Amino acid sequence: MSGHSKWHNIQKTKGAADAKRSQAFTKIAREMIVAVKEGGSGDPANNSRLATVIAKAKAANMPNDNIKRTIERALGSGNTDNFETITYEGYGPEGVAVIVEAMTDNRNRTASDVRHLFDKYGGNLGAAGCVSWSFDKKGVIVIDNEDEELDEDTVMMDALEAGAEDFSPEEGVFEVYTAPENFSQVVSALEGKYKFLSAQEEMVPQNYVKITDPDNVKKFEKMLELMDDNDDIQNVWHNMEA
Repeated sequence: MSGHSKWHNIQKTKGAADAKRSQAFTKIAREMIVAVKEGGSGDPANNSRLATVIAKAKAANMPNDNIKRTIERALGSGNTDNFETITYEGYGPEGVAVIVEAMTDNRNRTASDVRHLFDKYGGNLGAAGCVSWSFDKKGVIVIDNEDEELDEDTVMMDALEAGAEDFSPEEGVFEVYTAPENFSQVVSALEGKYKFLSAQEEMVPQNYVKITDPDNVKKFEKMLELMDDNDDIQNVWHNMEA
């Protein structure tokens, strides 16, 4: 896939999430609960959204017991969790496009938090659809090749035969891109063979913007860090050139 590596673009936020693993697991659990409720089933074979979240959980090294307990909690009659999914769009410094995906039980609180972070760090919250047109929704699997020394041709053929759309070797990793509807089947075909660093549906930029002012780079990275710290914010996608 042409363009700059999506994985390299989000490595810093990934690292921050890894350092706060329990918070990362909490966010994934919230996503799992919503997937069970909206999909009407705790069986990933009958709930494609749940299957997608489970793949993300496993790639994040969430223990199987945690996954099982979360699904059971979501199915329980006493479960009163009432989260809604909201997407915000806006711009960071120098016109970087930003998509913020949130799951919240308090829409006003989350909207206020997101707007504050955009305003404080040189960006602005925009209208729905203002930047999403420049992203494509893809299943993205990042395979660890740091120490494995995997054969590129073998990994590529395994990915394409499983139904992947595209494949990109990057420094220390292989990136596999799928259509959203084929994501689960590609994950199932590859997860027994390779170690995943990440496996989830992402908003992949069609083009990238370079922030030229070092101060603006710092502002934007601080905004991303604080968004990652916010319990209501699940994912942040952007097109800043790494």
